[in-house]
Amino acid sequence: MKILVNKIKLGRKYLLFPLFLAIILSGCAPRFISPERIAPIERERYSLGTLQNPVVDSNIALAEGLRKWAPLSFKSKQRLVEVLYYSFDGKIHKGQIIINKRLVRDIQEIFSVIFRTRFPIQSVIPISHNRFYNNGKFNDDDQSMMVNNTSGFNYRTATRSKKLSMHAYGYAIDINPLQNPYIKRRVVLPPGAVYNINKPGTLTRNSPVVKTFKRLGWAWGGEWKSLKDYQHFEKVLKYEFN
Repeated sequence: MKILVNKIKLGRKYLLFPLFLAIILSGCAPRFISPERIAPIERERYSLGTLQNPVVDSNIALAEGLRKWAPLSFKSKQRLVEVLYYSFDGKIHKGQIIINKRLVRDIQEIFSVIFRTRFPIQSVIPISHNRFYNNGKFNDDDQSMMVNNTSGFNYRTATRSKKLSMHAYGYAIDINPLQNPYIKRRVVLPPGAVYNINKPGTLTRNSPVVKTFKRLGWAWGGEWKSLKDYQHFEKVLKYEFN
Protein backbone atom coordinates (compact mmCIF):
# COMPACT_ATOMS: atom_id res chain seq x y z
CA MET A 1 0.00 0.00 0.00
CA LYS A 2 2.86 2.42 0.88
CA ILE A 3 4.44 1.80 -2.53
CA LEU A 4 1.12 2.56 -4.29
CA VAL A 5 0.73 5.89 -2.40
CA ASN A 6 4.26 6.95 -3.36
CA LYS A 7 3.55 6.20 -7.03
CA ILE A 8 0.38 8.34 -6.94
CA LYS A 9 2.30 11.26 -5.38
CA LEU A 10 5.04 10.92 -7.97
CA GLY A 11 2.46 10.91 -10.78
CA ARG A 12 0.86 14.09 -9.46
CA LYS A 13 4.26 15.74 -9.31
CA TYR A 14 4.94 15.09 -13.01
CA LEU A 15 1.40 16.12 -13.98
CA LEU A 16 1.79 19.49 -12.23
CA PHE A 17 5.26 20.22 -13.64
CA PRO A 18 4.03 21.23 -17.19
CA LEU A 19 1.51 23.58 -15.58
CA PHE A 20 4.21 25.36 -13.51
CA LEU A 21 6.44 25.57 -16.57
CA ALA A 22 3.65 27.14 -18.65
CA ILE A 23 3.01 29.77 -15.97
CA ILE A 24 6.70 30.70 -15.80
CA LEU A 25 7.08 30.91 -19.58
CA SER A 26 3.91 32.97 -20.02
CA GLY A 27 5.44 35.63 -17.79
CA CYS A 28 8.44 35.85 -20.11
CA ALA A 29 6.52 36.00 -23.41
CA PRO A 30 6.02 39.42 -25.07
CA ARG A 31 2.42 40.63 -25.12
CA PHE A 32 0.71 42.48 -27.95
CA ILE A 33 -1.78 45.10 -26.74
CA SER A 34 -4.31 46.35 -29.27
CA PRO A 35 -4.80 50.15 -29.42
CA GLU A 36 -8.45 49.76 -28.31
CA ARG A 37 -7.34 48.22 -24.99
CA ILE A 38 -5.04 51.10 -24.09
CA ALA A 39 -6.67 53.87 -22.06
CA PRO A 40 -6.39 57.36 -23.63
CA ILE A 41 -4.18 58.61 -20.81
CA GLU A 42 -1.82 55.64 -21.29
CA ARG A 43 -1.61 56.22 -25.07
CA GLU A 44 0.10 59.53 -24.38
CA ARG A 45 3.18 57.52 -23.41
CA TYR A 46 3.49 56.44 -27.05
CA SER A 47 4.32 58.70 -29.99
CA LEU A 48 1.36 59.68 -32.15
CA GLY A 49 1.27 57.56 -35.28
CA THR A 50 2.50 54.34 -33.69
CA LEU A 51 0.71 51.02 -33.39
CA GLN A 52 -0.22 51.77 -29.77
CA ASN A 53 -1.31 55.34 -30.56
CA PRO A 54 -2.38 55.61 -34.22
CA VAL A 55 -3.61 58.80 -35.86
CA VAL A 56 -7.40 58.44 -35.85
CA ASP A 57 -8.95 59.37 -39.19
CA SER A 58 -12.39 57.99 -38.34
CA ASN A 59 -13.98 56.71 -35.14
CA ILE A 60 -17.75 56.56 -35.60
CA ALA A 61 -20.50 54.02 -34.91
CA LEU A 62 -22.14 52.02 -37.70
CA ALA A 63 -25.39 53.98 -37.32
CA GLU A 64 -23.54 57.24 -37.98
CA GLY A 65 -21.76 55.66 -40.94
CA LEU A 66 -25.16 54.84 -42.46
CA ARG A 67 -26.80 58.25 -42.08
CA LYS A 68 -26.99 58.90 -45.80
CA TRP A 69 -30.34 57.72 -47.16
CA ALA A 70 -30.51 54.18 -48.55
CA PRO A 71 -33.17 51.45 -48.47
CA LEU A 72 -33.12 49.50 -45.21
CA SER A 73 -32.60 46.29 -47.18
CA PHE A 74 -29.25 47.72 -48.35
CA LYS A 75 -28.19 49.21 -45.02
CA SER A 76 -28.93 46.06 -43.04
CA LYS A 77 -26.28 44.13 -44.96
CA GLN A 78 -23.44 46.56 -44.16
CA ARG A 79 -20.77 46.29 -41.49
CA LEU A 80 -18.18 48.73 -40.12
CA VAL A 81 -14.60 47.48 -40.29
CA GLU A 82 -11.75 49.21 -38.47
CA VAL A 83 -8.44 49.16 -40.31
CA LEU A 84 -4.84 50.23 -39.73
CA TYR A 85 -2.57 51.58 -42.46
CA TYR A 86 0.45 53.74 -43.08
CA SER A 87 -0.51 57.12 -44.52
CA PHE A 88 1.62 59.40 -46.69
CA ASP A 89 3.06 61.03 -43.58
CA GLY A 90 4.78 57.73 -42.71
CA LYS A 91 2.66 57.30 -39.58
CA ILE A 92 0.18 54.57 -38.67
CA HIS A 93 -3.43 55.70 -39.02
CA LYS A 94 -6.69 54.11 -37.96
CA GLY A 95 -9.74 54.40 -40.20
CA GLN A 96 -13.07 52.71 -40.88
CA ILE A 97 -14.70 51.28 -43.96
CA ILE A 98 -18.30 50.15 -44.45
CA ILE A 99 -18.66 47.04 -46.58
CA ASN A 100 -21.14 44.21 -47.21
CA LYS A 101 -21.07 41.75 -44.31
CA ARG A 102 -20.01 38.90 -46.61
CA LEU A 103 -16.87 40.78 -47.64
CA VAL A 104 -15.59 41.70 -44.17
CA ARG A 105 -12.95 38.95 -44.08
CA ASP A 106 -11.72 39.93 -47.54
CA ILE A 107 -11.26 43.53 -46.44
CA GLN A 108 -9.43 42.45 -43.28
CA GLU A 109 -7.04 40.30 -45.30
CA ILE A 110 -6.48 43.01 -47.91
CA PHE A 111 -5.70 45.64 -45.29
CA SER A 112 -3.30 43.28 -43.56
CA VAL A 113 -1.37 43.22 -46.86
CA ILE A 114 -1.67 47.01 -47.19
CA PHE A 115 -0.27 47.42 -43.68
CA ARG A 116 2.47 44.80 -43.99
CA THR A 117 3.76 46.20 -47.30
CA ARG A 118 3.39 49.80 -46.07
CA PHE A 119 1.35 50.71 -49.14
CA PRO A 120 0.34 54.31 -48.27
CA ILE A 121 -3.34 55.16 -47.89
CA GLN A 122 -4.36 58.80 -47.43
CA SER A 123 -7.40 58.09 -45.24
CA VAL A 124 -10.25 55.58 -44.83
CA ILE A 125 -13.41 57.44 -43.83
CA PRO A 126 -17.06 56.41 -44.43
CA ILE A 127 -19.05 58.59 -46.83
CA SER A 128 -21.58 59.51 -44.11
CA HIS A 129 -18.88 61.01 -41.90
CA ASN A 130 -19.37 64.66 -40.88
CA ARG A 131 -16.35 65.53 -43.02
CA PHE A 132 -18.48 65.07 -46.15
CA TYR A 133 -21.66 66.68 -44.81
CA ASN A 134 -22.22 70.26 -45.97
CA ASN A 135 -25.27 72.51 -46.33
CA GLY A 136 -27.72 69.81 -45.30
CA LYS A 137 -26.52 67.13 -47.71
CA PHE A 138 -23.69 64.71 -48.32
CA ASN A 139 -21.34 65.99 -51.02
CA ASP A 140 -20.06 62.50 -50.87
CA ASP A 141 -18.27 60.85 -53.77
CA ASP A 142 -16.81 63.97 -55.42
CA GLN A 143 -15.57 65.41 -52.14
CA SER A 144 -14.22 62.06 -50.96
CA MET A 145 -12.24 61.69 -54.19
CA MET A 146 -10.88 65.24 -54.04
CA VAL A 147 -9.37 64.64 -50.59
CA ASN A 148 -7.99 61.27 -51.76
CA ASN A 149 -10.18 59.28 -49.37
CA THR A 150 -10.61 55.51 -49.56
CA SER A 151 -14.24 54.40 -49.13
CA GLY A 152 -16.62 51.48 -49.58
CA PHE A 153 -20.42 51.48 -49.20
CA ASN A 154 -22.16 54.45 -50.83
CA TYR A 155 -25.75 54.29 -52.05
CA ARG A 156 -25.42 56.00 -55.44
CA THR A 157 -25.49 55.36 -59.17
CA ALA A 158 -22.39 54.38 -61.12
CA THR A 159 -20.31 57.17 -62.70
CA ARG A 160 -22.17 58.63 -65.73
CA SER A 161 -24.90 55.99 -65.45
CA LYS A 162 -28.44 55.55 -64.11
CA LYS A 163 -27.68 52.08 -62.78
CA LEU A 164 -26.79 51.54 -59.15
CA SER A 165 -23.09 51.36 -58.46
CA MET A 166 -21.57 48.30 -56.81
CA HIS A 167 -20.81 50.71 -53.97
CA ALA A 168 -24.57 50.87 -53.32
CA TYR A 169 -24.51 47.18 -52.37
CA GLY A 170 -21.30 47.43 -50.37
CA TYR A 171 -19.55 45.34 -53.03
CA ALA A 172 -16.89 47.91 -53.97
CA ILE A 173 -14.02 49.96 -52.60
CA ASP A 174 -12.15 52.94 -54.07
CA ILE A 175 -8.50 53.39 -53.01
CA ASN A 176 -6.46 56.62 -53.24
CA PRO A 177 -8.48 58.31 -56.05
CA LEU A 178 -5.87 61.04 -56.69
CA GLN A 179 -3.19 58.47 -57.51
CA ASN A 180 -5.65 56.07 -59.16
CA PRO A 181 -8.19 58.11 -61.15
CA TYR A 182 -11.18 57.17 -63.27
CA ILE A 183 -10.26 57.80 -66.93
CA LYS A 184 -12.59 57.61 -69.91
CA ARG A 185 -11.37 59.47 -73.02
CA ARG A 186 -11.00 63.08 -71.84
CA VAL A 187 -12.89 62.58 -68.59
CA VAL A 188 -10.65 62.27 -65.55
CA LEU A 189 -12.09 61.91 -62.02
CA PRO A 190 -11.17 63.45 -59.71
CA PRO A 191 -10.32 66.40 -61.98
CA GLY A 192 -6.61 67.02 -62.33
CA ALA A 193 -5.58 63.57 -61.08
CA VAL A 194 -2.70 61.86 -62.88
CA TYR A 195 -1.99 58.14 -63.07
CA ASN A 196 1.74 57.70 -62.58
CA ILE A 197 2.95 54.22 -61.63
CA ASN A 198 6.11 55.69 -60.10
CA LYS A 199 4.21 57.64 -57.45
CA PRO A 200 3.64 56.12 -53.96
CA GLY A 201 0.06 54.96 -53.41
CA THR A 202 -0.47 54.05 -57.08
CA LEU A 203 -1.99 50.67 -57.90
CA THR A 204 -0.50 48.54 -60.68
CA ARG A 205 -1.00 45.04 -62.01
CA ASN A 206 2.07 43.87 -60.07
CA SER A 207 1.08 45.53 -56.80
CA PRO A 208 0.67 43.07 -53.89
CA VAL A 209 -2.58 44.87 -53.08
CA VAL A 210 -4.01 44.27 -56.57
CA LYS A 211 -2.82 40.66 -56.53
CA THR A 212 -4.54 40.06 -53.18
CA PHE A 213 -7.82 41.55 -54.40
CA LYS A 214 -7.73 39.35 -57.51
CA ARG A 215 -6.82 36.21 -55.56
CA LEU A 216 -9.92 36.79 -53.43
CA GLY A 217 -12.13 37.11 -56.51
CA TRP A 218 -12.37 40.89 -56.89
CA ALA A 219 -12.31 42.67 -60.26
CA TRP A 220 -10.02 45.69 -60.74
CA GLY A 221 -11.17 48.69 -62.78
CA GLY A 222 -7.59 49.18 -63.96
CA GLU A 223 -8.04 46.18 -66.24
CA TRP A 224 -11.30 47.26 -67.86
CA LYS A 225 -11.30 47.79 -71.65
CA SER A 226 -13.77 50.62 -72.29
CA LEU A 227 -12.40 52.80 -69.48
CA LYS A 228 -9.92 52.70 -66.65
CA ASP A 229 -11.01 53.07 -63.04
CA TYR A 230 -7.72 52.45 -61.27
CA GLN A 231 -9.09 53.22 -57.79
CA HIS A 232 -11.99 50.78 -58.08
CA PHE A 233 -12.33 47.15 -56.93
CA GLU A 234 -15.57 45.20 -56.84
CA LYS A 235 -16.75 41.71 -55.96
CA VAL A 236 -20.24 40.89 -57.15
CA LEU A 237 -22.28 38.49 -55.01
CA LYS A 238 -24.94 37.76 -57.59
CA TYR A 239 -27.65 36.00 -55.64
CA GLU A 240 -28.19 39.05 -53.43
CA PHE A 241 -29.60 40.90 -56.46
CA ASN A 242 -32.60 38.53 -56.54
